[in-house]
Amino acid sequence: MSTGSTGTPHGTREQQADGGSGDAREQQATGGAGDARRAWEEWRERRVEQVARPYGPLALTGTHWLDDYPDGRIDGVPGLWRADGDAVVLKADAAEELTVDGRPLDGEVRLTPDDAPERARVTHGRRHLPVLRREGVWGVRDFDPAAPARRAFAGIDAFDHDDRWVLPGRFLPYGQDRTVRVENADGRHRGLGLAGELVFTVDGTEHRLHVAVEGDGSLWAVLADATSGTDSYRFRFLYTPAPASDGTVTVDLNRTQLPPCAFADHFICPFPPPGNTLPFALRAGERNLSAP
Repeated sequence: MSTGSTGTPHGTREQQADGGSGDAREQQATGGAGDARRAWEEWRERRVEQVARPYGPLALTGTHWLDDYPDGRIDGVPGLWRADGDAVVLKADAAEELTVDGRPLDGEVRLTPDDAPERARVTHGRRHLPVLRREGVWGVRDFDPAAPARRAFAGIDAFDHDDRWVLPGRFLPYGQDRTVRVENADGRHRGLGLAGELVFTVDGTEHRLHVAVEGDGSLWAVLADATSGTDSYRFRFLYTPAPASDGTVTVDLNRTQLPPCAFADHFICPFPPPGNTLPFALRAGERNLSAP
């Protein structure tokens, strides 16, 4: 939720990089139908809270790649920003009112990538300006709690919970991790690291999704289906817990969720890789943003 992959086996997702989904890797509830529905409803509540937090995806107002600003000046962002090898150098005077690690900046500082916008080293008032790097290209993002999208947020529409979408699955790792080039939401192509296939059966037919493996062993897929672009957003993300030692894993399609780029245009979410468009209507999980 690091959501734009560096092409590594663990496929850093936008959620991880930008703090989009703290519940993506939680173990899914077991028990009766009532227990599963209550767990799903609680998950839905947490998702709304996470999306709407001050530095969540709705707060992103810009992603600025430093290669696009050879003079170092980014419109609307104070300071002089330039890439310098393994870091970004930020120069500002006190009048520009930037702070680094809570202290006013008057001079230069070297910056490495931030792990979450909440913990960005550089701030300007309430705005947080985290540094990021994608495939060797440096950028800076602008998160503003007063962003119009955050003020207008009215919730997330979802299909109703249905037990039939909770399926037994199996993870089949590749013999060797792969990187495929896929288009991202910003129109650029980047590497997406994939580690295997997630196999499950719907109505007697076997389906497979190419998935990445996160650092904690959980699985992440970017997928589309017959509802994409009509009854749901153009593509969605699916997460599962870490598979058991024999590769078995529960696939709860009720927890299919919107990618960060559904909340702000400035995310670089990867599109589904070849083979990850399901041939049926997945009427499960999050659909789209609620109308204000």
